Amino acid sequence: MTVKPFHIHVSDEILNDLKQRLDRIRWPDQIEDSGWGRGTDLSYLKSLVSYWRDHYDWRAQESKLNRFAQFQSNIDGIDIHFVHERGKGPNALPLILTHGWPDNYLRYEKIIPLLTDPASYGGNSEDAFDVIVPSLPGFGFSGRPSHPGVNNFHISQMWAKLMTEQLGYTKFAAAGGDIGSGVTRYLASNNPELLFGIHLTDVGIIRSLMASQTEAELTEEERQYKKNASEWISNEGGYMSIQSTKPQTLAYGLSDSPVGLAAWILEKLRAWSDCNGDLSQKFSEDELLTLIMIYWVTNTIGSSANMYYENSHSLPPLGRIDVPTGIALFPVDIVLPPKSWAMRNLNVTRWTTMPSGGHFTAMEEPELLANDIREFFRPLRMDK
Repeated sequence: MTVKPFHIHVSDEILNDLKQRLDRIRWPDQIEDSGWGRGTDLSYLKSLVSYWRDHYDWRAQESKLNRFAQFQSNIDGIDIHFVHERGKGPNALPLILTHGWPDNYLRYEKIIPLLTDPASYGGNSEDAFDVIVPSLPGFGFSGRPSHPGVNNFHISQMWAKLMTEQLGYTKFAAAGGDIGSGVTRYLASNNPELLFGIHLTDVGIIRSLMASQTEAELTEEERQYKKNASEWISNEGGYMSIQSTKPQTLAYGLSDSPVGLAAWILEKLRAWSDCNGDLSQKFSEDELLTLIMIYWVTNTIGSSANMYYENSHSLPPLGRIDVPTGIALFPVDIVLPPKSWAMRNLNVTRWTTMPSGGHFTAMEEPELLANDIREFFRPLRMDK
């Protein structure tokens, strides 16, 4: 399990093939005045694809990504790509950050320097972290699983091996959102002795509350959550049903069409972020396209979607978490969890409601999230 340096360099062949595909798009029709109501808006997508084809510079973005110290190591037969940036402080705390879908490790690009070098951004060097950001198996520059069973639980065990056996940390901190929240919670549940604490920006869809047949046992807040979550699943959860049941079928179209891939991802970025329906309020064109490009150049949209199947079919139950837990909720995230449920199921020692932001927390509001992570872990550093 040797850790070796990793440098991103996408072949000219892949980039030339992409250009040819963008030159011969067959566009669908769109119902008049439907906008984003039935999915990704045609006029918006045409505009972004025009920029993609004529102005976007992957090599410049590739160089930007390569400014981070990156590595690759084989864990349980899968090559795992990760960023490992050392903290600039007297007692840097190791912190592993886990992303979700449809983002990738790019989710944490903006927050890495804020956590590794807080003194350069108005903070205190004593709050510095060693930041480790792996790409989930089947995402980005990590390998694609060839066998079933690589779910949140399995990945949590891979992260424990990465941090202890390969990077040499005896104890560390962990944080994440979306799939990353699930991985982080399994890590805390099954390896509490390794963790100072965990920081979460969501707890996923709470299936136990969704399945509850006894409304009287729920608090008013939990009943409202159940209603909100049901409405969200009905209106926004179609992708989840497909990826949890037939990800292979979806993979053919999205692996073959860069425009199809972009449409699939962009709709989620718009719907789940605090952008008031205008993606440009939170994301630059280069940022959107680089996120999409990481899926395209690695051909990992199918393997990333397959994570939903694995988590729906092979995930063991998750027990109560006693590790100190910080929860930071962003107001336009998918469905905000009820505090009563969180207090029963996690050892919540910090609960923060943010003034703005959506599901893509570190991409949308990096300063807010970085500050909350620093504040949460500050008293826990005494155990280091």
